[in-house]
Amino acid sequence: MIAVVGATAAGKSDLAVELALRLGGEAVNADSMQLYRGMDVGTAKLRADEMRGVPHHLLDVWDVTETASVAEYQRLADAALDGIRARGRTPVLVGGSGLYVRAALDRLEFPGTDAAVRARLEAELAERGSGELHARLRAADPVAADAILPSNGRRIVRALEVVEITGRPFSATMPTREYRRDAVQIGVAVPRDVLDERIALRVERMWAAGLVEEVRRLEKAGIRRGRTASRALGYAQVLRFLAGEGTEDEARAETVRLTRRFARRQESWFRRDPRVVWLPHDAPDLVERALAAGSAPPTI
Repeated sequence: MIAVVGATAAGKSDLAVELALRLGGEAVNADSMQLYRGMDVGTAKLRADEMRGVPHHLLDVWDVTETASVAEYQRLADAALDGIRARGRTPVLVGGSGLYVRAALDRLEFPGTDAAVRARLEAELAERGSGELHARLRAADPVAADAILPSNGRRIVRALEVVEITGRPFSATMPTREYRRDAVQIGVAVPRDVLDERIALRVERMWAAGLVEEVRRLEKAGIRRGRTASRALGYAQVLRFLAGEGTEDEARAETVRLTRRFARRQESWFRRDPRVVWLPHDAPDLVERALAAGSAPPTI
């Protein structure tokens, strides 16, 4: 299988469609926000005509009130990927949500949860701050503490929860770079200044395509109750604007700024994986080079 990865606005979706057409394949979404029904404009979800007849899986799966779950995504992705292979076709995974890509490709364990433990730790986070909890994590699991930013309270809480309920280090459950299936990852590389321009243009197009109206519709569907969907880039900014917190122009500018920052994090995430084959987004023979990489012996 081929996975097309990289930053937002890099051109992953179009490349994935072209590869699927050439390979007789089907696309599998690995963008966490495109799993949500009704979140179309703000996630740059492909229209039917842009899919060019290529079947796309794992779009419009969750209601906007549901909390995203990487474990649930892994289960859905496994079923989709296995089904595509069973039909004798080539899976083309595409998306920029790093952990979701890893869940589909790599050995990644998901320990259970304990609502009471989670609630207690979240209360401690609110009262004492992420720094103190991160220090506690460092004492219990230094490897996990090195991998989790001290400011990432949600991830710190999860790590401490796993340590408490399993008696094992959280780091023992962290993803390893070991493919569960033969795979090649193609990274779409875009220079930072070019990517910044593409992001600004994408946001302008989203506004022109009716992002504000889309968010108004999703308000009625309960997006404000959704812990994940309500925080999505663009959606969170429009929701604040609709609540009277700032102007529409401020919401648009903030969406551009935060999306650029997010793209840098995506780039950093995928650059850390030595298995990714990086190709320039504007190469005239991009598709041919991606196909050549895909036909090479797989990295294990």
